[in-house]
Amino acid sequence: MSRTRLEAFSDGVIAILITIMVLQLTPQRGHDLAALRSLVPVFLSYVLSFLYLGIYWTNHHHLFQVVEQVDGRVLWANTHLLFWLSLVPFLTAWLGNNGLAALPLALYGLVLLASAIAYYFLTRALLALHRPDSALATALKGNRKEKVSIALYAAGIVLAFVNVWLSCAAYVIVALIWLIPDRRVERVLAQ
Repeated sequence: MSRTRLEAFSDGVIAILITIMVLQLTPQRGHDLAALRSLVPVFLSYVLSFLYLGIYWTNHHHLFQVVEQVDGRVLWANTHLLFWLSLVPFLTAWLGNNGLAALPLALYGLVLLASAIAYYFLTRALLALHRPDSALATALKGNRKEKVSIALYAAGIVLAFVNVWLSCAAYVIVALIWLIPDRRVERVLAQ
């Protein structure tokens, strides 16, 4: 089975999700900066979500550079990831429209956590299909960033009910950790 169709479908879904999010940014009446003040939470949640979708797209792209083949299990694991990512626009809008309230912030973190777990499942499905000495297996050794991310997402979910700014900080820190694409794949490709 070819990996190119999976990549093209995933690229299309992520592009649509970003488009949906930007369409939710509706300008307010008024011609000065004060008119935009109410959009600050909406815009900040959009920026963070755009960054997350960009991170997933970039790392997905890097990952599939070392993938040799896919099967039905990989297709479903990828669909599982796309399901969770498809909820990002809804939660971005809910979060932004409610001024970073605790419940939307916690559910936003839950979707980020579920997306990270789904990405992990995708990598495990791919590893099961490839040889232990494959470029993919070599590239996926060491997963410190993944473990730290999951811990920070869990902390962010809990912190949403304690202090929304600490919760937001946890989500921003994870995004910053992943802002640079996963170097493990790049190192394998360079060899």
